[in-house]
Amino acid sequence: MTRVAITGASRGIGRETALRIAARGAQLDLIGRESAALDETMAELARVEAQVRFIPCDLALTQDVLRAGKALVKDGAPDVLINNAATIERVALEELTPESWDHQLAVNLRAPTLLSQAVLPQMRRRGSGRILHVASISATVGTAKSATYNASKWGLVGFMKSLAEELSDSGLMTCAILPGSVKTEMLRGSGFTPRMTAQEVARTLEYYALDAPLAHNGACIEMFAP
Repeated sequence: MTRVAITGASRGIGRETALRIAARGAQLDLIGRESAALDETMAELARVEAQVRFIPCDLALTQDVLRAGKALVKDGAPDVLINNAATIERVALEELTPESWDHQLAVNLRAPTLLSQAVLPQMRRRGSGRILHVASISATVGTAKSATYNASKWGLVGFMKSLAEELSDSGLMTCAILPGSVKTEMLRGSGFTPRMTAQEVARTLEYYALDAPLAHNGACIEMFAP
């Protein structure tokens, strides 16, 4: 049975992706913090009789992420890792604190790096595996009051591109999905109009997780509304 690990599955893109992949018969490893929103996700997955394991982890904490990575691969690495979780604090640069910078970079960039590092050795030995990153169209532009978030997403794409070079001819694949304005809680207060749904992004992630050819290694898939 295919195993897919997902961070940030409590709501939005992560929840919709978990539901779509569960519908394909995959076993899920959900990585994140306990919350009422996560309970709702777990309840929805239970209704469709999905096989789910929850790995508790605060993605802002290095030691938590390292422990989660070990737990994730204890019985073998998943077939797919989807680094979806992200956080944002919209604030002018003059008001940005070091703590806010560190927190956003930890969740948005350090955690994906460490989790990718955790699964990679076993994926290599197996000769198969996919690591997907949910970046953002913010990885291609600048946005007022989002300097740290955008920097983290630019960094995530740079990380993915570099990893793709290391995975060349390995049987493994990594890519990044760059959605535009998605109708989720994160978009609230941004001033941007929603141009797509979480379900549309989830459909894209499902394809690249389970169906896309390995020739997409290193690809940035930009999503724009019609």
